[in-house]
Amino acid sequence: MVHFERFTLSNGLRVVVHQDTSTPMAVLNVMYDVGAKDEDPSRTGFAHLFEHLMFGGSLNIPEYDEPLQMAGGENNAYTTNDLTNYYIQLPAENLETAFWLESDRMLSLAFSPKSLEVQRKVVCEEFKEHYLNKPYGDVWLRLRDLSYQVHPYRWMTIGKELSHIENASLQDVKDFFFKHYRPVNAILVVAGNVTTEQVKTLAEKWFGPIEAGERYMRQLPQEPAQTAARKLEVHADVPLDALYKCWHIQSRMDHRYYVADLITEVLGGGGSSRLYQALVKEKKLFSNIECYHFGTIEAGLLSIEGKLVKGVKPEEAEAAITEELERMKNEQITVTELQKVKNKTESAIAFEDMTIMNRANSLAFYELLGDAHLMNSELDRYNKVTVEDIRQECKEIFKETNSNTLWYLSKN
Repeated sequence: MVHFERFTLSNGLRVVVHQDTSTPMAVLNVMYDVGAKDEDPSRTGFAHLFEHLMFGGSLNIPEYDEPLQMAGGENNAYTTNDLTNYYIQLPAENLETAFWLESDRMLSLAFSPKSLEVQRKVVCEEFKEHYLNKPYGDVWLRLRDLSYQVHPYRWMTIGKELSHIENASLQDVKDFFFKHYRPVNAILVVAGNVTTEQVKTLAEKWFGPIEAGERYMRQLPQEPAQTAARKLEVHADVPLDALYKCWHIQSRMDHRYYVADLITEVLGGGGSSRLYQALVKEKKLFSNIECYHFGTIEAGLLSIEGKLVKGVKPEEAEAAITEELERMKNEQITVTELQKVKNKTESAIAFEDMTIMNRANSLAFYELLGDAHLMNSELDRYNKVTVEDIRQECKEIFKETNSNTLWYLSKN
């Protein structure tokens, strides 16, 4: 059970405080309710570009890293399709340094043409290196576009195409910032050797004066139910043929999300999983195979991917996957098999909650979902899943009409 207290500043900033006196450290985590899904389809990659810009200096602090290092701290950030998260860990006695740095970034970035140019170059290089020039790098650029017709999950966090970042103007960037990175659209979590009173004082002092901003009302186009299988075949300079299949699943707050999560463990959770045992060890069709989902807040994708053993035809490999999925639809898994993946999930949750940094991040995420208390009931949701739930959900997910398939074949 993770204990916390919370309050809201008059500008709408939600604050969650988690006290842990067993550590000399503190974590300050700021989560903004903005991700790649909130971008204009003709200007994608902005949320991720911001993650970089946030380190290029703010209104009153030209150098972000230097004062933090002097205070013995470290920091990082990440962006997803759903959110943007910044975090600082430092000795608790230097907590105010983190408040000073993070509040100035929320107040306003420096927005210099130079900073934009530097970070634009960094992001463009990242796009080329990881998504365009790397073997299999464009798989998810293609698969998302195949799987989604209207929902903004159809592009990746890096953006839909390089030109969107290349052409981003300073005004575009400013507009995006002042629309989304406001107190009313943010959650501040402070965890570690801190008290609620201390956090209240610091939050009022540093974040209180920042203008609230307008609450962003999200109105995303909803993806219609998929009614026909989609398929794409790509030939590229890659060492091995690869097969990717994905299916639509339910949103993060739906009971069926937890069922789908356990299905990925049964099928692809390591060496004892069904797909690995049947298709890698026994039939030797794949050199490796995985099953996972993206954990997105809105209705997401469950995916199976694997590299084929040389000489194996993609038709044969795909048929073998289908055979395993048919077994899941037609026969109940055993109670023992389900309990095994539940135990694994329980230990993963427990392990994750061991560090204050992870706890701070989780509290922010569940508060973003609607209530930080959800963090403490997560395990109950998994425990409620039955073997019949698994079978029924497999029937729903693994319909051929719900599938998107990519054969990524070697030119050689």
